[in-house]
Amino acid sequence: MLNDEEAEEDGIKISGRLFGFLLLGIALVFVGIAVLAVVSIVLGGSGSVGGIILIGPLPIVFGSGPDAAWLIAISVILTISCITLFLIMNKRYRRK
Repeated sequence: MLNDEEAEEDGIKISGRLFGFLLLGIALVFVGIAVLAVVSIVLGGSGSVGGIILIGPLPIVFGSGPDAAWLIAISVILTISCITLFLIMNKRYRRK
């Protein structure tokens, strides 16, 4: 049977800075949702939504509202640029 010290060694070790960034990202998502909800209520409830969900190589594009086309276009551009940046950084890392 494992004692407490051995049980703590099992698992993934992450740095405190990485964990802080993770918590900051989660907090920013919730703050953004709250800001959008308040602004939507104050300005009359009109809003648009658009985005992309990537499941492996298959993109799922969605949007709703009067400005959804712009939001979907921006989402597609950001997704393509992020994938391109990932591939470039991956090649640079493998060279070393």
